[in-house]
Amino acid sequence: MNESTATHNGRWVCMDRKEAIRSRGVFFGDSPFKYATSILYVQLSISALLTSFLQWILNPLGQSAFISQMLAGIVLGPSVIGFDNVFVKTVFPRTSFYVSGTFAFFGCMLFMFLVGVKIDLGSITNSGKRALAIGLCCFFIPLLLNTSLALILQRTVKMEPVLHKSIISIAVFQSSSSFYVTACLLSDLKLLNSELGRLAVSSSMISGMLSWIVLVLGFMVRQSTLGVGFTLPFMAIGLCFMLVVIAFILRPVMRSMVRHANRGRAVKESYIFSVFVMVLCCAFLGEFIGQHFMLGPMILGLAVPDGPPLGSALVDKLDSYVSLILLPSYFVFSGASINLPSIQMKTFGIVWLLVLSSFFAKLIGAVVPSLLCKMPVVDALALGLVLSAQGITDILIWQHGMMLLLIDQQSYSIMVISTIVLTGTITPIVRLLYDPSKRYVSTKKRNIEHASEHDSELRLLACIHRQDNTPSIIRLLEVSNATIKNPICFYVVHLIRLAGRSTPLLITHRPGERNSSHSNHSNYIINAFQLFEQQNHGKVMMTAITAMAPCASMHDDICSLALEKRVCMVIVPFHKHWSHHGADDALTSNPLRTVNLNILKNAPCSVGILVDRGALSRTISLSSKTPYSVGMFFVEGPDDREALAYAIRMAQQPNVRITLVRLRDSSQESQESNSGDDKNKQLDSDMVGKFKSVAKAAGKKRHHFKDKGVKNSVEVISAVRSMANSYDLILVGRRHSSESSLFVGLTEWNEYPELGFIGDVLASADTKCGVSLLVVQQQSFEGQNNEPNSPRYFIMNNASAGSIHVDIPRDHDYRGKVKLDSKETNRKSIGA
Repeated sequence: MNESTATHNGRWVCMDRKEAIRSRGVFFGDSPFKYATSILYVQLSISALLTSFLQWILNPLGQSAFISQMLAGIVLGPSVIGFDNVFVKTVFPRTSFYVSGTFAFFGCMLFMFLVGVKIDLGSITNSGKRALAIGLCCFFIPLLLNTSLALILQRTVKMEPVLHKSIISIAVFQSSSSFYVTACLLSDLKLLNSELGRLAVSSSMISGMLSWIVLVLGFMVRQSTLGVGFTLPFMAIGLCFMLVVIAFILRPVMRSMVRHANRGRAVKESYIFSVFVMVLCCAFLGEFIGQHFMLGPMILGLAVPDGPPLGSALVDKLDSYVSLILLPSYFVFSGASINLPSIQMKTFGIVWLLVLSSFFAKLIGAVVPSLLCKMPVVDALALGLVLSAQGITDILIWQHGMMLLLIDQQSYSIMVISTIVLTGTITPIVRLLYDPSKRYVSTKKRNIEHASEHDSELRLLACIHRQDNTPSIIRLLEVSNATIKNPICFYVVHLIRLAGRSTPLLITHRPGERNSSHSNHSNYIINAFQLFEQQNHGKVMMTAITAMAPCASMHDDICSLALEKRVCMVIVPFHKHWSHHGADDALTSNPLRTVNLNILKNAPCSVGILVDRGALSRTISLSSKTPYSVGMFFVEGPDDREALAYAIRMAQQPNVRITLVRLRDSSQESQESNSGDDKNKQLDSDMVGKFKSVAKAAGKKRHHFKDKGVKNSVEVISAVRSMANSYDLILVGRRHSSESSLFVGLTEWNEYPELGFIGDVLASADTKCGVSLLVVQQQSFEGQNNEPNSPRYFIMNNASAGSIHVDIPRDHDYRGKVKLDSKETNRKSIGA
């Protein structure tokens, strides 16, 4: 052996430089397990595969990725597999820790940088009084109670000298909070942009920042007292210098990158490389001034401009690689420090007492102010559990504390085990306690059919995924017959996938107010709708909103807005897009389809899926003399009546021509089998009769009614396709009984159940037509039409699971206050 090159746990680790890099291969007689590079590959592979395997097992139990990562580290550590000396010497020899440890901490450095990138400091200043109170209580109550308990135990209980010295540090560490842990847990629970999630994120921002300030100051004091490194004043000056460099040099450089980034195009690789170099320089600067090397990258991450293009590009480039490859190796490295058989029961009991004390203190700190704010008990308890969870950032802090001799290895092991147990218990309990979808179950009728009976304003909410959706939505508004007497109150929501940040946003744009960097990509869409509002002054009242959220929970924003604004229908664009040539662009986006499925399942009102195949967006204006032709295929049921109610409103637009085609089952068998549903048939007949009255009043043969008898699904498809190209827009209902003879056999061929049977036929690639389509689903009440073979059943079983709430008066619900107070929910009023 040559001279020593590293130390591990206070011991010298010697490496033979001649065999330190890579082997020549087994054909030359070299064993791959004797070379650092080969062993690193094996360790990375084993850690990543074991983590994925455990995640696959724990997923049905609703556990987060953190649990599987920590368990993988413990399994590969000395407590389980690592107990075998043969395995340790072969796969995890002590000499390999010099390389794998460096690699693991390099991954942690990038991870902390990404944590900073995803944090939105603006949400701290925009937090309301409720979030501020909860955040302060979640910081001070655990800190005071835990340190007081630690002092009492230190003076009254006989314990080991090492634990006696570190018990105060353990109490402080257990009292700390982390925003990133809260955001990750909410993301795993699909509650990130729920009302509870927004409140939890804002509160954890406050408690987390206070915790980090205390910990950084504590580490600086500890390092100066150890006599290693620099003095406390020098470290404080160095920290201020690093903050100045990042804030006044590096951040302006990154803002310049954002300004020069091409809209709609990928960020230049040179920009990504430059930021990566900044990360390395900040890590070096942090080490140079006596700080932890992860502090500089995290502060730099905080300085990165929020969201796209730069923040989202950095997350897209690094997130998967860091979380799937580098972090598992860190957990394996951490698992080597956990030795369960060496834990003494008395030490275990004392540390666990502090852990439980901190847990209940955080729970009290969140629940008490929540109840004082008139929050429901169950929701307050769920919020307290979320804010009590711990995760990877806490473990990073504890490891640094162990390096500074603030805690010993045994206490660290107990704290890690307690984190796994508590977080693993919290996750399923929160799933049981809080389910936001039940809040959307409404007992009031909120649909167009009901609104038309009262001759009131039409309240609509439209979702926009991309700029191409704008013309078709505007054209649909034009044909919806907005008048001074019966105006349209319209809410347009630009849905943006949350990227480059962990904090969801819901921004209400108000004319005349200052613009925001978060809304730049919505400007073209907002301007188009504001122009339409100006052209229809007094007839259309428009409110523009930008929603940034994960696709898995994006429907929560839509359903909450629909409930709050009392809209009659939510209009969403179909997830597939057709070009102006009529050809499918093959832009089938599964996340957007999931959003539509979740809206269909949870919406507290009617839903319309708009399939624009080009005809709707390219037709000429209604101000011209050319009539706009709308077709309506009516079979039976509430969805068809809702679509017909919308068509009747369109029929009052002077330049719109409506053709109602009633597809009637002409088979005697079907008539006999359906003869018992007299009430449903009577409602259908009344709605058709209302259309006939409107058509008769319009005169001049503007509107037409056709009664067509069909016997089976083949004749239905033939009739629909033969008349499809005769119209600019077709309205159909979504749900029909699959047991009807008119739709027998269509279930197996239903490619898009969210469009229903007829809608799927018109939207399929086999139908050679350019007509646009609006598929309507009337407001659903609990237990309505859940037959196994219907499209409704597909939605119930394929959309993401929703949550629990009731439709109670908004003025007496804490959620109503959250919605009405922009500061309480991280909403911002921004000028377009």
